[in-house]
Amino acid sequence: MSRNPRTAPRDQDDPPPVAGLTGTYREAPPSAPLRAHFLCAWSSELAPGQGGDVAVLPDGCVDILWAGGQLSVVGPDVVAARPQLAPGARVLGLRFQPGAARGWLGVPLSELVGSRVGLDALWGDGRAGRLARRLQDAATPDAQMGALQQGLMLEARAQQAPSVHAAALFRGFAAASEPSGGRVGGWLELSERSLRRLSLDHFGYGPKMLERILRLQRFLGLLRQAPGAGLAALAAEARYADQAHLSREIQALCGMTPSQLRAQAGG
Repeated sequence: MSRNPRTAPRDQDDPPPVAGLTGTYREAPPSAPLRAHFLCAWSSELAPGQGGDVAVLPDGCVDILWAGGQLSVVGPDVVAARPQLAPGARVLGLRFQPGAARGWLGVPLSELVGSRVGLDALWGDGRAGRLARRLQDAATPDAQMGALQQGLMLEARAQQAPSVHAAALFRGFAAASEPSGGRVGGWLELSERSLRRLSLDHFGYGPKMLERILRLQRFLGLLRQAPGAGLAALAAEARYADQAHLSREIQALCGMTPSQLRAQAGG
């Protein structure tokens, strides 16, 4: 997906530009050997005159990033992150499949909520350093993305398959029919306590928060498809109780109003 850069200065009271809706953002499938573990490969680049803070909205996912000559891991968020980016900043990333990050990173995702940590802090200097040197030796962004994926392919040989239960939990809340924590736990034959432990371990927060975040992502998907649609209709289709419920959730999770979010999507 590609968006036109937005370079006009914004009023101090305006919300920051939303990642994926500003600058140039593209997603592509990862290399075939990585698809069991990674959902997509992506790149994001701000316009030369555009910098400052960007709002990265919660999505229930974890990414490995290459930015500023460093490898890092961005943990799951419960509210929009606000990284400070230089004008024209470029970021490359690989997004983990639901249920995959826990095994690769070696820690419960609850330890990474709302944080960005160097990959060396999780993997050690040896493994992370070898991967970083691959990217440092690459001359172009495309070559860097290739080097990142090639290095991760070597790591994938030692990785177990993603958690089936965690992936099913994510899919259950992202599904078209209205789920609930109890129903999803029943499908997975897990007690409420086990379901919560699974969610904390693989997504960083409990099932209720995961459900809220994936409902937000449903709304964003609908907004991209039909940015001019009425908010009440979008709220109903995304399975909010009503438009007021939508407004409360967008404000709580994104720090802006639905109308402000829609304006950035082109509505």
